[in-house]
Amino acid sequence: MFSWKERQPAEGIVVAPDERLPWPQTVALGIQHVIAMFGATVLGPLLMGFDPNVAVLMSGVGTLIFFIAVGGKVPSYVGSSFSFIAVVIAATGFSGQGLNPNIPVALGGIILCGVALAVIGLVVMATGAGWVERLMPPVVTGSVVAVIGLNLASIPIKNMAPTAFDAWMQAVTFFAIALVAVYSGGLTRRLLIVVGLVLATAIYALLTNGLGWGKPIDFKLVEQAAWIGLPKFETPVFDLKAIVLIVPVALILVAENLGHLKAVGAMTGRDMEPYIGRAFLGDGVATLVSGSVGGTGVTTYAENIGVMAATRIYSTALFVVAALFAILLGFSPKFGALIHTIPLPAMGGVSIVIFGLIAIAGARIWVDNKVDFTDARNMMVAAITLVLGTGDFTLSFGGFSLGGIGTATFGALVLNAVLNAGRR
Repeated sequence: MFSWKERQPAEGIVVAPDERLPWPQTVALGIQHVIAMFGATVLGPLLMGFDPNVAVLMSGVGTLIFFIAVGGKVPSYVGSSFSFIAVVIAATGFSGQGLNPNIPVALGGIILCGVALAVIGLVVMATGAGWVERLMPPVVTGSVVAVIGLNLASIPIKNMAPTAFDAWMQAVTFFAIALVAVYSGGLTRRLLIVVGLVLATAIYALLTNGLGWGKPIDFKLVEQAAWIGLPKFETPVFDLKAIVLIVPVALILVAENLGHLKAVGAMTGRDMEPYIGRAFLGDGVATLVSGSVGGTGVTTYAENIGVMAATRIYSTALFVVAALFAILLGFSPKFGALIHTIPLPAMGGVSIVIFGLIAIAGARIWVDNKVDFTDARNMMVAAITLVLGTGDFTLSFGGFSLGGIGTATFGALVLNAVLNAGRR
C-alpha cells in the first residue's frame, strides 16, 4: 500500500496510481493538491459556521482513511462536502456569519450519515454496485446534484450582502472569478476560486481600509493567533430532528463517490469498479470520524481530479503527502485566523459561483450520460425534483420536517422507481 515504483520526470510522462516521481517532486505536487482543494474545503465549513482548522485537519485525516480503505489504489482527496450545507443550516438555524453555536446538533447527524454510507459500502462490497446504479441512474443523480446548488442560491443573496456596498462587492467577486476562469490558464485556472477570492479581498481592503467605504478588515486576530496550537474540537449531540435532515445526504455522497471513481477510471485506464464499495466505506468512516470531533462531512473532490487531468500524474503518493500537509495546517491557529479575515461579501460572491457550478454539475451529468428528456419518465423525475428542491418543499411527520434537499432526493428516488416499475 505504501510502496510506489519510482519514475523519472520527463515531458509528457504519465504516472500511474502505483507509481511516483522522485520524492521532492512528489512533495511539491502533493502540496499543489492541497492548494487545489483549499477553496472548497475552507469555504464549505465557513458557510456552515464550522472551525476551518478542524475541517482542514479532518480532511487530511479523512484522506488517509480513504487511502487505507481502498488499499492505496484510488487517487483521491476527500474534503468538506457542500451537500451538507443546506441541511446543516436548516438543522442549526445558522445565520451565515461567524462560528455556528449549534454545531454539536449537526455533528450527531453527520456521524450517522457516515455510518449509513459505510453500511452502504459494506453491502456493495458483498453484493456488487449494480443495484446502486439502478437505484440512482443519471437522471436521478443529475437532478439531486443540481438541486443542491439551486436550494442554496438564496443564502448569499439574502444573508451575505447586508448593505448596497456589500452587494456590489459580491458582484466584483464573481466577476473576478469569472475572468480568472476564462482568461487564465494552467494552475491559475485550477485555483480560480482561491485566486478570485484573493483579488476580491484585495479590492475590498483597498476600498474599506484605504478609502473608508465599508467595514474594514481587522487583522488583529491574525496578529494575536499562535502559529501552532490545537483547533477547537466539539462534542456531538444526537438530536432526532437534525438526524432526519442530515442522514439522507448519504445518498448524495454515494452519487459523488460513484462519479469520482468513474472519472478516475476513465483517466487512468484502470478498472475502479472493484473499489466502489471500499470507497463508500472509506468516505463513510472518514465522515464519521470528522463529525465526532467537530468537522464537516467529507466527500471526494472534483478539484483534485482537475489537477490530475492537467498533470497526468495519478500517483496515490501525492494524496498521502497532501493529507499530511493538511493535518499540519489544521494545527495552526494563525491559519484559521487568516481565514476568518475574509470579508463576508467576498465569501458571498464566491458562494454564488460555487452554488451555480454545483447546479451546472448536475446538468452536466445529464449531458455526459445522454439522458433522454423526450422520455416522459426522465422529464417528470427531473422537473418535479428541481422544483421540490429549489422551492424548499417541506413535508412534516408529526414533530419532524423534511426540507427541500430531503424531499427532492427521496422524491427523485421514489418517482424513478415508480415510473420505471416493470421496465427492463
